[in-house]
Amino acid sequence: MSTSAPKPSKIIGSKQENTNYTERAAVRVITQNSAKQIIIIHAAKENYYKLPGGGVELEDTDHAIAAQREAMEETGCEVTPEREYFASVEEWRNDLHQFSYCYRATLVKDTGNVELTEDEVEDGLKHEWVSVESALEKMKGAEPTSLLGRFIKERDIFFVQEFLKLA
Repeated sequence: MSTSAPKPSKIIGSKQENTNYTERAAVRVITQNSAKQIIIIHAAKENYYKLPGGGVELEDTDHAIAAQREAMEETGCEVTPEREYFASVEEWRNDLHQFSYCYRATLVKDTGNVELTEDEVEDGLKHEWVSVESALEKMKGAEPTSLLGRFIKERDIFFVQEFLKLA
C-alpha cells in the first residue's frame, strides 16, 4: 500500500483566545508560460507582490474552479490547475482563520481581459510575467505597508520556494 508524503505547510500568526474567527479557504496559482516565467501581481498601494488567487466562493464546486476563476479575473489568463495542491498555509490574522492551497497550473491562453474588483483597482494591482527567481527577489525585496501585505509576502514567498523544489 503506497502512501503519499505529507505536503509542505506553514502556519503564519497564532490563534488568539476570546476571538471569533471567520473560516475561509483560498487558492493560489503558479502558472508558467512557455518561457518558464510565472505571473505575479504587484499591489502598488501597499507595496507587495502576490500570486494570483483568492477565496473559494460558494458557487465554486472545487478548488480547481476557484483557481481558474481567480486567475482569469486577476490576470486575464485561462489556466488548467493540477488536481492536487503542492503546499498550504494556515493563517491567523485579526479575526480571520484562512487556509490557502497553492496549485501549479498550465497556461491555456492569455486573453488580456482582466476583471479586477473596485478594491483591486484601488490597490493598484498589476500583473507581470517574470522568471521564478525574479519573482522571489521582488517578493523578498518588497516592504509592505500593511499587516495584510506582510502576511501575503510571507505566504507567497513560502509557496514560490516550495514551487522551486518541484522542478
